[in-house]
Amino acid sequence: MNIDASALEPLKIDVISDVMCPWCFIGKRRLEKALEAAHDVPVKVEWHPYQLDPTIPPGGKDRRQYLEDKFGSAERIAEIYGRISAAGADEAIPFAFDRIEVSPNTLDAHRLIRWAGIEGLQDAVVERLFALYFVEGANLTDYAVLVDAAKAAGMDGEVVARLLATDADLAETEAEIVHAQAIGVQGVPCFILDGKYAVSGAQPADVLEGAIRQVAQERNPL
Repeated sequence: MNIDASALEPLKIDVISDVMCPWCFIGKRRLEKALEAAHDVPVKVEWHPYQLDPTIPPGGKDRRQYLEDKFGSAERIAEIYGRISAAGADEAIPFAFDRIEVSPNTLDAHRLIRWAGIEGLQDAVVERLFALYFVEGANLTDYAVLVDAAKAAGMDGEVVARLLATDADLAETEAEIVHAQAIGVQGVPCFILDGKYAVSGAQPADVLEGAIRQVAQERNPL
């Protein structure tokens, strides 16, 4: 009996996100719940870069000034982040926005995530970067912070430190961001299933689960 090889291949989920995006952290938690619920569907998750604000200088920008420039009044900022905090609490994310002093340019963090993918450690690195920024208030433009995140995930810190000091994979990371924009990604998180079906935004876990099951069924109807 011949077995369809495609039936053995995991469903690929490409997650396009930015580590300075709180909804991407929430989306990660909801994806984890969806994958747990759809545990019978084999999947492979890969993380890809996006920049919510590529105009931020390489060394970052004062967080208070960044928010004022982007949203205007303190009331508007409190309203927006109040909603995000409530959504985070539902996913057991203890957002601590008051600890954040620097809004980062995230290109170097995305380079680190790219390197983590080579070692199969993307999930651990992404998780640590989200926690460092949103819970601990760390500065993600600080190479020492990125190296510590790499080491915590099981990567070689010395190798990462040497790479960060160069332009290694900078052009490739920027090209991935351009590609995401070219295929129509205008906001993150964006989950692309099987290379052709997109689920935009931090959708509820049951929505993600349903999409995963639907795509898996279309790939292997029997």
